[in-house]
Amino acid sequence: MTQISCRLQSLARVLLVVYLSTMAAGCTGVLVGGAATSAIVVHDERTTGAFIEDQAIELKALDALRKNAELKEQTHIGVTSYNQVALVTGQAPTDKLRRAAIALVSQVEKVRHVYDEIQIAAPNSMITRSSDTLLTAKVKTKLFTLDGLDATRVKVVSENGTVFLMGILDRAQAATAADAASTVGGVQKVVKLFEYKE
Repeated sequence: MTQISCRLQSLARVLLVVYLSTMAAGCTGVLVGGAATSAIVVHDERTTGAFIEDQAIELKALDALRKNAELKEQTHIGVTSYNQVALVTGQAPTDKLRRAAIALVSQVEKVRHVYDEIQIAAPNSMITRSSDTLLTAKVKTKLFTLDGLDATRVKVVSENGTVFLMGILDRAQAATAADAASTVGGVQKVVKLFEYKE
């Protein structure tokens, strides 16, 4: 493969990441159809069934949160599922609301574990949320430049400058991904939530 072909392939990957990150802005549980989804599933460590189940978990969890009037009006909460492990991020003004949100997500069918990363605080501004979306895209782009790491196997979630990394990797790949993410401008903290291949 020529150097130009390699660069075009890398550019295509980066553009796909930016496109997917933009499509998901403000809505964690977005289903992306067509070739993009097929390409992600092919490279993913999860089975196709697990991939679809994760999408369903996110949609069901967000639906449950929106149906609760207090949570809908007073909080900003996102749910990301990877291999039936749910990451719940965002802000709630009281511990009572935080606990209510975690309880709803925990009750979603097929959820194996819930990581509670909700901050007790007023919901972030739209500017902060936009910055987090851009930060996610920057981290994903950085991961695509790494040799020996398939960046499509790493789920990146940014919340208030903290970057959460999910996926099924070996420990060396996980460390490489976390180290690279920590060098991206704007990243205040990196939290590894990987499942490790032994």
